[in-house]
Amino acid sequence: MANSEPYIPQEIEPKWQQRWEADKIYRQMVDWSRPKHYALTMLPYPSGDLHIGHWWAMAPSDARARYMRMKGYNVLFPMGFDAFGLPAENAAIQRGIHPAEWTYRNIERMRQQLKSMGAMFDWEREIITSDPEYYKWTQWFFLQFYKRGLAYKAWAAVDFCPHCNTTLAREQVVGEDRRCERCGTPVIKKELEQWFFKITAYAEELLDFSKMEWPERVVAMQRNWIGRSEGAEITFTSEQEDPIVVFTTRPDTLYGATFVVLAPEHPLVAKLTAPEHEVRVQNYVNQARRQSEIDRLAADRPKTGVFTGAYARHPLTGERLPIFVGDYVLMTYGTGAIMGVPAHDERDFAFAQEHGLPIPVVIAPPGWNGQPLTEAYTEPGIMVNSGPFSGLPSEEGKAAITRALEERGLGRAAVTYRLRDWLISRQRYWGAPIPIIYCPACGTVPVPEDQLPVLLPMDVDFRPTGESPLKFHAGFRYTTCPNCGGPAERETDTMDTFMCSSWYQYRYLSPHDDRHPWDPEEGRYWLPVDQYTGGIEHATMHLLYTRFFTKVLRDIGLVNFDEPMLRLYNQGIILGEDGEKMSKSRGNVVAPDDLVARYGSDTVRAYLMFLGRWDQGGPWSSKGIEGVRRWLYRVWDVVLQPVELSSTGRTENKLSERDLRRWTHRTIKRVSDDLETFSFNTAVAALMEFTNVLARAKETPVVYTPAWDEAITTLLLLMAPFTPHIAEELWTRTGRPYSIHQQRWPVYDEAAAAAEMITLVVQVNGKVRARIQVPADVTEEQAREAALASEGVRRHLNGKAPKKIVYVPGRLVNIVV
Repeated sequence: MANSEPYIPQEIEPKWQQRWEADKIYRQMVDWSRPKHYALTMLPYPSGDLHIGHWWAMAPSDARARYMRMKGYNVLFPMGFDAFGLPAENAAIQRGIHPAEWTYRNIERMRQQLKSMGAMFDWEREIITSDPEYYKWTQWFFLQFYKRGLAYKAWAAVDFCPHCNTTLAREQVVGEDRRCERCGTPVIKKELEQWFFKITAYAEELLDFSKMEWPERVVAMQRNWIGRSEGAEITFTSEQEDPIVVFTTRPDTLYGATFVVLAPEHPLVAKLTAPEHEVRVQNYVNQARRQSEIDRLAADRPKTGVFTGAYARHPLTGERLPIFVGDYVLMTYGTGAIMGVPAHDERDFAFAQEHGLPIPVVIAPPGWNGQPLTEAYTEPGIMVNSGPFSGLPSEEGKAAITRALEERGLGRAAVTYRLRDWLISRQRYWGAPIPIIYCPACGTVPVPEDQLPVLLPMDVDFRPTGESPLKFHAGFRYTTCPNCGGPAERETDTMDTFMCSSWYQYRYLSPHDDRHPWDPEEGRYWLPVDQYTGGIEHATMHLLYTRFFTKVLRDIGLVNFDEPMLRLYNQGIILGEDGEKMSKSRGNVVAPDDLVARYGSDTVRAYLMFLGRWDQGGPWSSKGIEGVRRWLYRVWDVVLQPVELSSTGRTENKLSERDLRRWTHRTIKRVSDDLETFSFNTAVAALMEFTNVLARAKETPVVYTPAWDEAITTLLLLMAPFTPHIAEELWTRTGRPYSIHQQRWPVYDEAAAAAEMITLVVQVNGKVRARIQVPADVTEEQAREAALASEGVRRHLNGKAPKKIVYVPGRLVNIVV
């Protein structure tokens, strides 16, 4: 067929995007006659521009979703925007515009950029978390948590800027010396009453990963974050009769305790500190409160502390133990107090040496003869110097001492977790208002469900201090009590944006439903998510919170499953051309809009998938994209340019119909297997190799056979998930029925893919000892292995190692012994 039109992606791609949208070919409805596949990629924050990192995350996810659709699944692949949050509020203050204006302007731009990707997003299911129709249900969920006792208010230490007079989110604390990003003032810790979700109530269940296929790395990170420890809570007593509860995983070492350490935030620090030690202790506490928990727990950091001047009584011996305050003890783990057992804990050993404290041995190391230890012994052993428990193996001693403490009311067996309850309060404007009212007569009153949503007022003034304008908006703050009708005040804190993203996968099912958080019929069909893709940086926040959220929804009766996403795949990070993380300050950001304008969306998509392993990421290369562009031009020519056979071509390219079918079905298998395992780079490489085979085949008479038509059909179908526009264009131009994206994935024929077999003669010392059947494309290594494995050869080798093996390709293997 004659063709003179060049490949111009800038014309082809918008045409097909408009056609697909008009025909709604990606609109997916409930269809109980078909198997469903809910594919989801993490929704973006509307920062203003789509960067190449978004394409890196989304284009391969789209290719996988398209593949599943062509395999016959009814595939849901939605998109939305995680639109509340701190950056919008900062933009409002810095640019003098409203957060809503900044957010929705960015969403409009990013939506168009996403559409230029040519992905199969079902845009009729789009959600925006800052829309009242969305956050109405975020507030509704808060109320359900509150009813079940899972939402509560408590005092907690937060990062606070004394100059701006406001709480700071983690992102607003910058630099190693932890300063306010707005004014540069050193940040302090301050106690504020805030709202929490009781995620710790689900700590044990969150350790069960048996019902999902998630990367082991994510599983390990969540397990470590939850941090389950078994041991005992032991009550020491101050000389003022204050109980000091410590948690330990080694109750067997209790007789070796020689001091007690309190966290700087512990409420007993101020009470117990002797007057002559107050100044030093207070200075130490202030310094410790300015440090992050990560810094305080760093393994290579010296374990510091100061003496309070107070003493505690040992629960079993009555011995007087000095009480210190130390920054390596945290209120967020255990009880905020520890017993120091220097002989059997490395941190305590160093601390005791620093402060001249005794180091009695109570677990004997192997061969110990009573001498002092030069380092802490932390392994099990036989208990010594432990009163009536001496002589017990330490494992037995744990249980025995715990029982003794329980009998005296001085301790109990306990399990503790590093996981802390989820602090959801944010003292800022651009977030979902917490639906709580405070009434002088009725106390804390939840907003009635029929009064949701509690709307954010739009007429707010942002103060230079960064304080939330909701505190100063009389129309929002002051209201009437829904119980007694008297004057009352609204909660002015808003919710953490992770609250919005913990349930967004459910709202995609019916984003405009005003009677339910999602349509129950849609939920029964689509849920749970079958395949989730996104970055591993969310392992211990979003991915943990959404699991917790789903377990609560199950207990409420909204879902009948335990995990929100059955399978998870984490992509790596695409770096700048300099190998560094992309950032505007480094000047290494790659703008996809420019690339699409120059190369077309298909080239950008295919190059990103060809660039390297998706789970590893890697640096961008502006040179490498040219090779992918040439590949697509070559595909265009192979499919559309007329056949011109030459006598030279017919002689040199001896590609038979059988050979072509073998290549076709091998490629089907390779690409299918790679898409199953998210190996996009090798899948694209297989398509490139197949294109080269077809280019050679075009110079032979095989182009007049059914095998050629099968090969071209297969090439286009296999390309469709990766390069949807050119695949659709070539599919239509060659007279095939619209749309390629509604066709079935090609079926691999194992017999057709099997290699042609040849016979190799095998000699041992020049005499024929075997003839073996091997594939025609056998490698030298494979031929040698097959020859050595044959029975006739093994018999004549008689256990001797070959001295030399000579291989004549396609004919002979000669083994010299």
